[in-house]
Amino acid sequence: MKPARDSDTPPVPLARAAKNAARVAGKKPAPAVPGKREETDLLSPDDHEHAEKTGRSFWSGSITIGLINVPVRLYTMVRDRAFTFRLLHRADGQPLRYDRVCSRDGIVIPWADTVKGYEVRKGEFLVFEPDELKGAVPESSRKIRIDKFVSYLSLDPVYFENSYLLIPDRSEEAYSLLVAALQELGRAAAGTITLRTKEYPVVVHVYDGALVLTTLRHADEVMQPHSFAILPTLPVPKESELALAKRIIRDLSGDFSINDYPDRYREAILALIDSKLAGEKIVYEESHPGEAKELMQALQETIATLARK
Repeated sequence: MKPARDSDTPPVPLARAAKNAARVAGKKPAPAVPGKREETDLLSPDDHEHAEKTGRSFWSGSITIGLINVPVRLYTMVRDRAFTFRLLHRADGQPLRYDRVCSRDGIVIPWADTVKGYEVRKGEFLVFEPDELKGAVPESSRKIRIDKFVSYLSLDPVYFENSYLLIPDRSEEAYSLLVAALQELGRAAAGTITLRTKEYPVVVHVYDGALVLTTLRHADEVMQPHSFAILPTLPVPKESELALAKRIIRDLSGDFSINDYPDRYREAILALIDSKLAGEKIVYEESHPGEAKELMQALQETIATLARK
């Protein structure tokens, strides 16, 4: 299934709030700015929200393990809840449009006259026609090709990218068998998938009784810490400070729950939207940073604070 078009995408909550604000101000909401969107490797945020609300998959194929095929459909599982603000003209409150302006001629270029280019030197580009790039696009076989099974605990989360829900496509028996086998062995299936124009390393693992596919970053996309020249040589900690640091860690140890970490920025923006809609004046009060302390003093005061709780 092809990703949803922009025109089919329902407005996001912030867009609805902006329309309500326009009504409060006695203005008509600004019309959407027409324009063509560049293709991306995965779904755009709007496409993700559309797929989520309509309950439709954006990819279908099968998990292949040797001669075994498990037909599945791929659904967006993670949604980006970050706010996207439009850039407006302060004088009339209308959105600004980004056009394809040629840096040399200063004129707007229609899509039909655009090509892709790769900058080899400053201001010097190699031009690629669409047909020239087709050979580099990996073949889409509609398969999640599994190469091996690995311990789930051996996976390095720094390589995790996006997670998607796998739903059985009239393959409940095989799907259930794979869930049970992976869960009992603590294993994940490692392999590859082609999504649109890019091949991704992936792992298929069990999450909350279902199969989840997580795309991974390639090895050369993650820089190792010691490749940064600015990382200094670290001193050996003092025994007294290390003992206090370990005590703080033990005192603050517990089970992790993502629900303990709400999106406070999102909550604050929603509150600001409500205040704006109600016509209230927003006043910003700048906070003042606390006084910097010596390391040992900070450790001791932290332990004292924990003891009072």
